[in-house]
Amino acid sequence: MAGDDLPAAIVLGSGFERMPETVDKIARHFRLAGNGGAAIRRIKDPQLLADDCAELGIPHPQLRWDQPPDPENWVVKTAGGAGGGHVRRAAGESPTAGRYFQRFVAGRSISALFVGNGQTAHLVGFSQQWTSPAPTAPYRYGGAVRLRRFDRRQAAVIGGWVSSLTRRAGLVGLCSADLIRGPDGYTFIEINPRPGATLDIFDDVDAPLIEAHLRAATGQVFRLPRFVDSMASMVTYAATPITHFPSIAWPEWTADQQSAGTRLIAGDPVCTVFARGPSAQSTKRLIKGQASQLQLQWEGDRT
Repeated sequence: MAGDDLPAAIVLGSGFERMPETVDKIARHFRLAGNGGAAIRRIKDPQLLADDCAELGIPHPQLRWDQPPDPENWVVKTAGGAGGGHVRRAAGESPTAGRYFQRFVAGRSISALFVGNGQTAHLVGFSQQWTSPAPTAPYRYGGAVRLRRFDRRQAAVIGGWVSSLTRRAGLVGLCSADLIRGPDGYTFIEINPRPGATLDIFDDVDAPLIEAHLRAATGQVFRLPRFVDSMASMVTYAATPITHFPSIAWPEWTADQQSAGTRLIAGDPVCTVFARGPSAQSTKRLIKGQASQLQLQWEGDRT
């Protein structure tokens, strides 16, 4: 994106969390709008994050690198991983380089989208996420719905947590924090230091989030959108191998569509579906219905 006061820049998406040295190389040759290697190393190092949370009084799951005695109560993750595909239940898993064990926290997955300016995190909004389990990826990302309402006192608490961590790591631009809402309150899980999967459901034509991202990355003042309804996005996956993907008249509420003739294996993404509604609950029902109807075009009726 370029403009009178917004120079063209590189905006990095998912996948670079495990390659901070590559981020450093990119930044040496191009203008980087977002977090550099140092910030990514700090916020995506599971041990440093756990230590920071302990020091700052932020509820965070127990971490260990060796095999726990009660693996049924733990998950195993890849340091710097993203998207949920790398997460497994720890039962039957052995310690491996780059993998760590985190105590399982039961509850609902909540994400807080925010814009950092290196010192403070400015909350954009909250969303509820759900998984689309696969045999080899039980925590694979499924979708998210923007929450129209959120408790103001709890939002202030979470905002304080992410601001403290933003200050520690020097985070800039769009980021998201993953949390679990359980019976005893919220537990902070991790921060994704880049624009994430929920970007589209929070975007607004009057206050574009990419503009806020670019401005925050260069220390400029930015605007945040306001919402009066709910919106959801959902990734659809191929349930079985598809030798020749059919030609489909894609509805306007889809994006990232597979091309006709493509060969897919089970688990490959097919498209992203969007829906808007008056509440999070009704919007989630609507998008799942839309996705089910759309999937009939490449899967057929399997009932």
